[in-house]
Amino acid sequence: MSVGVVNTAIHWTAFALFVWFGASQALANLLAFSLAVTFSFFANARWTFEARSTLTRYLLYVGFMGALATLTGWAADRAHLHPLVTLVGFSAISLVCGYAYSRFVVFKVSK
Repeated sequence: MSVGVVNTAIHWTAFALFVWFGASQALANLLAFSLAVTFSFFANARWTFEARSTLTRYLLYVGFMGALATLTGWAADRAHLHPLVTLVGFSAISLVCGYAYSRFVVFKVSK
């Protein structure tokens, strides 16, 4: 859970900084998400699951999380949600779904 909290802090802080420096919300969110998801992958590989970081695992993780982010944004647009609601909602969804996907797919231990 601590990796998820730090991941969220990275995402939100980077998003705010990119917007403050003049980036659009779309670009800021893409860049912030990219930083946060990369941190999350390597931190989870090392400390949460004690697994090797491989390109295949990285691509599986980033692909899934990117799809989750896109789907969440699409649903929020369809529901006309405020961007802050979307950011908070995605943070909660990604914490739970990201961990489950990491545990049972990306870093699954073969027995």
